[in-house]
Amino acid sequence: MFNRLKTAGLLALLTSLFLFAGHLFGGTLGLIIAVVLALGMNFGAYWFSDRLILRMYRAREITGAESPELFSMVRILAARAGLPMLKVYIIPEDAPNAFATGRNPQNAAVAVTEGLLAALDRDEVFGVLAHEIGHVGNRDTLIMTVAGAIGGAVGFIAEMAFWNSLFGGSDEEEGGSPITGLLGIILAPIAATLIQLAISRSREFAADQKAAELTGDPLALASALRKLEDWSQRVPMHSGDPATSHLFIVNPFSKAGLAALFSTHPATRLRIERLEAMNTRGLRGFKPVSAN
Repeated sequence: MFNRLKTAGLLALLTSLFLFAGHLFGGTLGLIIAVVLALGMNFGAYWFSDRLILRMYRAREITGAESPELFSMVRILAARAGLPMLKVYIIPEDAPNAFATGRNPQNAAVAVTEGLLAALDRDEVFGVLAHEIGHVGNRDTLIMTVAGAIGGAVGFIAEMAFWNSLFGGSDEEEGGSPITGLLGIILAPIAATLIQLAISRSREFAADQKAAELTGDPLALASALRKLEDWSQRVPMHSGDPATSHLFIVNPFSKAGLAALFSTHPATRLRIERLEAMNTRGLRGFKPVSAN
């Protein structure tokens, strides 16, 4: 419950920042435009984001006859989570990774790369699928897509304001300070990014815990995360866009050094430590069950 309230508060803060940016850079008209854009983006994110993202990664829907073992694992986990059967997609990428998408459980899908099926054993794949199904059960797929759309729009407005300040002059009809406007152009996208990161990182921890409860085996997911983190540093994702990195179980476009501060995911080391702690103190959930 606390995580849901926190996420709702962060989304409200992000939306408020978007409206503030519209007003700061465009006055009353900018505020009105921001409201219209927010409604349009949320509508588009709700109805079309899942199909666009799956198409972006060239994901192909498969049937139970094509991959009975993968289908069986998804069916078992969906039933344990109290969800309908999800659609299953394969992404033609060597980089091991996975994500879930869909506006609600009835329209949800889980997608895994060919590399993930080759790099992990059955129990590790089971743990990864449980993590993604945890996202679906927690309604994270819609929340993070909406957050990404609004955050991207804040950056777009700031960029337009920057170029307008260079070539279009400044509109001071509402008494706006040029210094305030410049600070807004710089700080608004940074603030939006930080809010997005807070939403995404908290959701990853929650999905890890849900996966551990669904499988009864936190160490399988911990092992999978360890392998995925290692592979992500060596095998790049060739398709897609970094703007969608928050959807994956491990950031496929991860960076080291200072850039890691702006990663969409918490440090994999911290996620593994939490899972190992869950295993030590025990879980309330399903007893450990093999993916077979």
